Amino acid sequence: MTFDNSKTIISLRLKLFGATVVFLSYLALAYVAKLIKFPFLGMTETFWTVTLAVIYLLIAFFPMMLNYQYIYYSDDNDRIVLRYFTAGIIGGRKNSVEIDKRLFSGYKTDSKWFGLIQSITLFQNAKGGIAKYPTVYISALTREERSKLIRSLNSYVPRA
Repeated sequence: MTFDNSKTIISLRLKLFGATVVFLSYLALAYVAKLIKFPFLGMTETFWTVTLAVIYLLIAFFPMMLNYQYIYYSDDNDRIVLRYFTAGIIGGRKNSVEIDKRLFSGYKTDSKWFGLIQSITLFQNAKGGIAKYPTVYISALTREERSKLIRSLNSYVPRA
């Protein structure tokens, strides 16, 4: 099984682009061209500027606050492959975890902020014990994608 959350990440990027265009257009029309006459809909220019700025900042920083990451998962071969990188305004390093299915020893999920931030940590058998991989944030996965990931990993957890 192979899947990724590229549609979710592209949707986030498009929303950020749209919000940027709207906010910059407002600034240009209100302050540079002075085409918007205030009070507009009964509100002052300060109200509209602050409101639009707050909305823009929420759209821009929401994925960063919730640790949204692009995730590619595959278990098609003899390895479990998990590739990921941060999907906020400033993209992070591209990371990859590859674990031989015979050496996979399990995983741990964690949830913070009332379930808004979800993460998974993978474990592998190593010569000196159990190796722990860096935490991968799965908040940007849909419920269906998360359940596919968990079902797939459960099928490789060794039964004692």
